[in-house]
Amino acid sequence: MSEPASAVPVFGPVGSDGASVGPTAGDRAAGHRAAAPVVLRPDRFATRFRTIHGHRRAYVRAGRGPALLFIHGIGDSAATWAGILPRFAERHTVIAPDLLGHGQSDKPRGDYSIAGYASGMRDLLGVLGIERATVIGHSLGAGVAMQFAYQFPERCERIVLVAPGGVGRQVSLALRAGTLPGAEVVLSVLTHPRMRPVGRMTVRALELAGTNLGRDADDVVGMFDRLGPGDARRAFLRTLRTSLDWRGQTITMLDRSYLTVAMPTLLIGGDRDAVIPTAHPRIAHEAMPGSRLEVFPGAGHFPHHSDPDRFVAVVENFLATTRPASYDAQQWRALIRGGRNEAATVEAATVDPEDELSVPPDRGGCITPEGA
Repeated sequence: MSEPASAVPVFGPVGSDGASVGPTAGDRAAGHRAAAPVVLRPDRFATRFRTIHGHRRAYVRAGRGPALLFIHGIGDSAATWAGILPRFAERHTVIAPDLLGHGQSDKPRGDYSIAGYASGMRDLLGVLGIERATVIGHSLGAGVAMQFAYQFPERCERIVLVAPGGVGRQVSLALRAGTLPGAEVVLSVLTHPRMRPVGRMTVRALELAGTNLGRDADDVVGMFDRLGPGDARRAFLRTLRTSLDWRGQTITMLDRSYLTVAMPTLLIGGDRDAVIPTAHPRIAHEAMPGSRLEVFPGAGHFPHHSDPDRFVAVVENFLATTRPASYDAQQWRALIRGGRNEAATVEAATVDPEDELSVPPDRGGCITPEGA
């Protein structure tokens, strides 16, 4: 069920009929090469809504060309991509949803697991008529992106994991505290309107002190503002408790990371991240055959905010120098049966140094390009 666009402009340009134009048959036949730039109309940037399984989902859809699906992190919303989304929309169809329980999407008593979110992204793409996409996820959204690629490899062309969660147990003490009994009461006090000035002063003090958390001061303040409503707090805590307990993260992507041998993968992290250990992107990179890694000096947990120009350049280069993965059920079955040994065999056998889209082995690259 489609619903009208929000009356408040956001950042998603749409076509003259009220909807963006997605990839055409010609785009797909051309291997999803970048389309010609489209002229963006800021006056038509709007959040849209679809009701799926009885719950209203908010999203932004913009541009024309190969599809990019942007997935935000916990306690955040699609607005986290506002500074960069219009630039990607010049040559791509971009879709940026508010996850269920976040932003302007409904906040039911429901499934907030990583697998549930991945299924929700599959359903949203299906409703929007998007067959396949490159999935770009931040923090929790990176875990959802990885899960999406695992659950629905036939729908995924590439993955970009930004400050990824789900690599190891270690995570910030503040997030672990959210899994303890009584956390909702404490959070309701911290997000109360009368307490917000105190919270802002504390975060600004951390910023002035040069702490890692202070580097993301605006994002931290924004998260507390978004958690003011009770339904938002409850959804936040339910999401948190599906993947964390008081000891840290309870799920990991590392056990299945060898499957990325069949999926072009880019990891991006900041060397001043206060939410997850700065070593986690590198650990994931080493566990993912053929992946690329970019570390942004001086960036915290939001590299796309710290250095948006570099972020756009790095991702655009990744898109331009890799081909979308081509799903092969037989190869997928062999990879799962053979595990890491099979992945190593596939990697050694399929990298073509003469391929114009290949990159040097130490930079990773696409292992099973479409049309190869």
